[in-house]
Amino acid sequence: MVVLSSCHKKDNPIEFEVYETSASGNNLKKINNFQNFDTLVSLKLLPEQTFQTITGFGGSFTESSAYLLNQLSKKNRDTILKAYFANDGARYSLTRTHMNSCDFSLTNYSYTPVEGDKTLEHFTIEEDMDDLIPMIKDAMAISEDGFKIIASPWSAAPWMKDNKHWVGGKLLPEYYDTWALFFSKYIDAYKAEGIDVWGFTVENEPHGNGNNWESMHYTPKEMTDFVQKHLGPKLEADGKGDKIILGYDQNRAGLKDWVDEMFRDEASSKYFDGTAIHWYESTYDYFPEALQYAHNKAPNKYLIETEGCVDSQVPVWKDDAWYWKKEATDWGWDWASEEDKHLHPKYAPVNRYARDIIGCLNNWVDGWIDWNMVLDRQGGPNWFENWCVAPVIVDPDADEVYFTPLYYTMAHFSKYMRPGAQVIGVENSDPSLMVSAVKNPDGSIAVVAFNEGEVPKSLSIAIHNKTIKMSIPEKALQTIIIPKP
Repeated sequence: MVVLSSCHKKDNPIEFEVYETSASGNNLKKINNFQNFDTLVSLKLLPEQTFQTITGFGGSFTESSAYLLNQLSKKNRDTILKAYFANDGARYSLTRTHMNSCDFSLTNYSYTPVEGDKTLEHFTIEEDMDDLIPMIKDAMAISEDGFKIIASPWSAAPWMKDNKHWVGGKLLPEYYDTWALFFSKYIDAYKAEGIDVWGFTVENEPHGNGNNWESMHYTPKEMTDFVQKHLGPKLEADGKGDKIILGYDQNRAGLKDWVDEMFRDEASSKYFDGTAIHWYESTYDYFPEALQYAHNKAPNKYLIETEGCVDSQVPVWKDDAWYWKKEATDWGWDWASEEDKHLHPKYAPVNRYARDIIGCLNNWVDGWIDWNMVLDRQGGPNWFENWCVAPVIVDPDADEVYFTPLYYTMAHFSKYMRPGAQVIGVENSDPSLMVSAVKNPDGSIAVVAFNEGEVPKSLSIAIHNKTIKMSIPEKALQTIIIPKP
């Protein structure tokens, strides 16, 4: 704990702690010594100015991640789960999983294997029993504070769809009630395994994914009508009306049309508890105007980032420096239209995560969920060979584990910004230094600052008529903890 005298002699000194992840090699390292730099940034924390309440931060339980954990030694499996969920780890508090298979499954599968089974008499989660459910239950046993689970379907079984295929197509109207029942059955099946599901997104990426892997398309009106007339009433009738329903669940650039339809009137809004978003529209723009619009349309609803990752990229193994360099590419590097190509340059993975999370916090987003928690050195397994990066990469053949800088980047938020915290105001003299701050339920204040540039900076942080003097080096992410006075 660093103790600095305040600018008022009669006041008690300010105690604070600083944790840093940096291109120079620090990974959530506690910092006690600071330097004076020519560039001075003044921050003023405004605890009395409050914004959204934090729901949580975390990652996703996928069959791929769970399968890989089961290929490792018990020691390494436990190390990874503790790193994510233990009190001395990242303390993940908000998570996501898939209903039926997704691209990060080993194969296509459904909980409704019998064609024409409209009452779902043959509903079964047997496919999840070997890997996915044990991973979730082991995480629950490790987590002292617990965590919320959001479940998302990528597609209904092909027999319920107009194209009879896993990829693309739409849910046939004759199966709307069956599909609503599917959500209710899922709650019961997971509850029987000791797992409480907090809520759902209605459909992962309703625009589709370029007809590549499991998907099912909705227009904004189709999804809103399904929730208003089928899903919401069914959960309510089954005594599950407390389960959270999030609409949309795709990229932010398309938010306006969706929230306009979802929250068009009281009847349409009734069963939607909020909006889910992804980040894949750009590698650097977090679309603040779209986020502000979504919040203003439904100011008392959740706004949660439910998926983001370094996509279309094979992970780099045991080379922390790569994650700080502008060398990663994404799907848009190759496939974006010419007019959108500028949104997808090469980028530094740490920068993308840190910028996006801070940008989200400063624009009303209350939860942020990473995609896979664990992938292998290829960026899979993935039945479609859609390779991605996870914060933890493993080599199951050699029983080796690599905690990338992305793991520590996530922990800067998840470990120190706790559920129930409130985002507070910050006056910042330097727009190039990204900053967000929250007041935690225990009264402590957590400030995250990201200096992605090449110039180190001195910081002067004012709070309660006291001032903290410290510094942040170039290419560094810091979390500053100020205990309750």
